[in-house]
Amino acid sequence: MSEGTNGGQMNTSNAATGALELRGVNQFYRSSHTLWDVALSVPAGSRTCLMGRNGMGKTTLLKSVMGLLPLASGEILFDGADLVKQAADRRAGLGIGYVPQGREIFPQLSVEENLRLGLYARRKPPADALERIYALFPVLKRMARRRGGDLSGGQQQQLAIGRALILEPRLLILDEPCEGIQPNIVHEIGDLILRLNAEQGLTVLLVEQKLPFARRVASHFRILDKGRLVADGAIAELSDEMVRHHLTV
Repeated sequence: MSEGTNGGQMNTSNAATGALELRGVNQFYRSSHTLWDVALSVPAGSRTCLMGRNGMGKTTLLKSVMGLLPLASGEILFDGADLVKQAADRRAGLGIGYVPQGREIFPQLSVEENLRLGLYARRKPPADALERIYALFPVLKRMARRRGGDLSGGQQQQLAIGRALILEPRLLILDEPCEGIQPNIVHEIGDLILRLNAEQGLTVLLVEQKLPFARRVASHFRILDKGRLVADGAIAELSDEMVRHHLTV
């Protein structure tokens, strides 16, 4: 696997934590009501896929969780603690790793510099933090001195995920992790999510449009339609009728 992952381990004592709960969340963009009384849970240790057509509020919800967009009303709880009162720049340090849509790496910085930026949210990063990420993504170690902007799309996504994982989060949030990525890297990202969840209890919330990937990786689904939660359940309960009604373009 020239660009892939291997069996590198990341140690954490936070297994079966990382629960996220939204209660009555409302959000506006200018005069547009984008999230409507959203009540949504991401159980600890789950792999929950947030689904819906484009423009239904999925990215808005993730940005609201991360404090990048203000709420009009409602609560966001992370392991029972109120996130709304926390500044956006503190939420990563509370145990939430975030990989935004489009990756948002720093193209002029090296791979290693991009990863080290993720360490600033940790008070006492372990000495082997970089090596743990390199064990998960060997390609990043080989390209540690290369500028982030010179990497392929798949390598940049691995870098963005590595930057989030270097915090050893309890909850990993990914927005469209498969967008613009070659199929072999998509498969390896899925393998990594499943392995970290199984071995370490990492809770995962992802937005994903690719239904085969969602069915393979997710344990639960939540569907947004025009900013409202309209369906949820175990991924095995995602019916063809739900797909036609809420997801098919």
